[in-house]
Amino acid sequence: MRETIGKEVSVVMIFSAKSRLALPHIIRWQNHDYKVGKIGYHHSIKQGLTVHHIFELIDDTRSLWFRLDFNTSNLHWKLDAVSDGQPG
Repeated sequence: MRETIGKEVSVVMIFSAKSRLALPHIIRWQNHDYKVGKIGYHHSIKQGLTVHHIFELIDDTRSLWFRLDFNTSNLHWKLDAVSDGQPG
């Protein structure tokens, strides 16, 4: 079931100088660490002077889907939504 969260979360991010990519690696939500599996979608949205990087991804166990928002103005991460893939 998809659930809207809208709360800040802790994220460990990795930057690769070789591929020039900065990507989320671990999400800490509700006192649990979720290692990022596959990133299925990434896009940017500009709101005024702030750019938001939106990531849609699954954890490494393929049990949860996450939608993350990285705000470049304050460098904070927000968990927009999560889903376990089950119907509502």
